[in-house]
Amino acid sequence: MKKYISIIIVGFFGLLLITACNKDLELSPISSIADGNFWQTADQVDAFVSGLHTRLRTHTSNLLYLGELRSDIFGTDPGSGIAFTGESTAGNERLWLNSLDLDNPGVASYGGFYTNINQINLLISKLNTVDFVTPANKSYYLGIAHGMRAYYYFQLLRAWGKVIIQTEPTTSFDISNLAKAAASEDEVMVLIKDDIEKSSNYFGLDYSFRKTKSFWSKPATLMLKAEVYLWTSYRGGGNNDATTAKNALLDIQTKAAGLALVANYASIFATTSRGNSEIIFAVRDLLNEATLPIAAFIPATSLIPNYYDSISGRKFDAVTDNWGGSLKCPTKIATFRKFNDKDTRKVATIQAAFTKTVTPSFKIAGCYMNKYSGEQNAGVRALTNDFPIYRYADLLLLLAEAKAILGENPATEINLVRARAYSTNYTLATVGFPNQVGDAVIKEAILKERFFEFIFEGKRWLDLRRMGDSYVYANTNILPTEAYKLLWPIDRTTLTNNRLLEQTPGYPKF
Repeated sequence: MKKYISIIIVGFFGLLLITACNKDLELSPISSIADGNFWQTADQVDAFVSGLHTRLRTHTSNLLYLGELRSDIFGTDPGSGIAFTGESTAGNERLWLNSLDLDNPGVASYGGFYTNINQINLLISKLNTVDFVTPANKSYYLGIAHGMRAYYYFQLLRAWGKVIIQTEPTTSFDISNLAKAAASEDEVMVLIKDDIEKSSNYFGLDYSFRKTKSFWSKPATLMLKAEVYLWTSYRGGGNNDATTAKNALLDIQTKAAGLALVANYASIFATTSRGNSEIIFAVRDLLNEATLPIAAFIPATSLIPNYYDSISGRKFDAVTDNWGGSLKCPTKIATFRKFNDKDTRKVATIQAAFTKTVTPSFKIAGCYMNKYSGEQNAGVRALTNDFPIYRYADLLLLLAEAKAILGENPATEINLVRARAYSTNYTLATVGFPNQVGDAVIKEAILKERFFEFIFEGKRWLDLRRMGDSYVYANTNILPTEAYKLLWPIDRTTLTNNRLLEQTPGYPKF
């Protein structure tokens, strides 16, 4: 009976949010009737918390776009505006060409993140008043709420800089049309760090994972803390903030049970190994429930049989290679070629497509995402892979970065990641740190390792941004004279609905 109630409540939660999709800030009012009848039982609160994670899942596409579409991973052949399969990029080329404006913003309506921020605000408000939730669950849920709110605001800060701060739920009016100015970046960062500390304090000594790591947890909050303090360490925080980041990561290593690298890189993302030892927090996609929104990164089933896999010599076919996508965001051939052929991440991450000549020999035609292969269901490929937000390899490389800032040796962390990547081909003398080309500059080595490790996980652009503007200029087509492009433009609809907002400086004004 309890399962039946939960299903009904989750559906009801969805109804609460259905009117939130059309407004700019997406902070739609919560129905006073629904609100009055909903917060009556612990089961309802449990379902509401599940709903927060369901809402996070709907934001996966924007997390991916904000995290790496403007970096050096994607693109078409020089001089071409279409993918190698002939599919149109449909305007997505503005992202990797960095030619965005208020009518082509790449991501609009602040990514839709304010919908869930408003629901998080409501949960915090209600948890502080209800008395039917056990103290342990109340603390855990407040840890989730403050951690997730900090995560959303950190996404907003890195994308748009100045954004609106809203920490109270809107229950009697629609804030999407409320004239409210954006807060400064410093004010937003204060909120982020305050929420992180509150989250950590509410979790207390509870480092456990719930729902097979698809629920936010204290380790997730500590991963976010490390990211935030590394970000500020490059922006005036220096060694103090780098030390804070390092200690947060060591805290996870010491107190969160069962975390370790998975031996085989490809198996991290398999639908059969959800919540594996490497995952710290992931967005859950289950068959007949939700699929990963990556159709723009994979080809149409009808077009891919024109090409070959050069490793096996196999010609692609519509039964095995039934990707069912529309390749609007092709992976650059140059991205594929950056990998060492002995690195197992190469073929586990990217599928290269080749044409075959009469010789016979193969010529590379293009590339597409291969990291999330989903599962076959009645002859149809269902893209039901979980989307990792934080995993143990991320912890190791963030820890290496913190150590590098502090003048410490990051070899242990980097080589753990490389040893897994190269498997039986790993030898310290040839591919271990500090023996690869480029390893002499430690930050460059870490940035390169993160490139190979996290492609298609929404991290590359944010890694470049974190380490500093010079890394963006060196690895994208943005010039130092175009520094305003480091942030995203605000779309026209958002500026129309809230006249106190100002366009991101540098972009044409509304």
